[in-house]
Amino acid sequence: MNQIYTKTGDEGMTSLRDGVRVPKDDLRIEVNGQIDQLNAQLGVIRSMLGDDQENFDLVLTIQRELMTVMSHIATPDASVNPRELHCSELIVLLEHAIDKAGYQGGFVIPGGGSRLAAFVHLARTQARTVERRLWSLHREHPVDNATLVMMNRLSDYLFVLANEK
Repeated sequence: MNQIYTKTGDEGMTSLRDGVRVPKDDLRIEVNGQIDQLNAQLGVIRSMLGDDQENFDLVLTIQRELMTVMSHIATPDASVNPRELHCSELIVLLEHAIDKAGYQGGFVIPGGGSRLAAFVHLARTQARTVERRLWSLHREHPVDNATLVMMNRLSDYLFVLANEK
């Protein structure tokens, strides 16, 4: 049986791609932790979407792209990541979904609708946290511009999705 623990992080260090060791509180590790949390929340949402195949597929696409984004964040600045980002394409999909929702504007108090809507609002706030952390990271380690824009659109999409549910 394979063991999940390696004990290599017991002293507060972890590895980026290519084996570069950094402290566990390195900003790249923090950002990836925030993205991981968002991805888990999106998994809960996807599990609750039922027969809404269009949003199910879009959320799954988002989750897969977040994994690629995490891989790029974990790539040391001097290295090249072979995984292709598709954030630009995802922006188009998100904008289409936002426009299709036809949201009329205004603020809402989360939790007033369905349990699904409440979870979507939770993910929306996490997407905003990720966006802020990405901008912090961008000052130290350049982040692809489309990734930054995609995170902004993602929170907008989650806002309109919550209001549909």
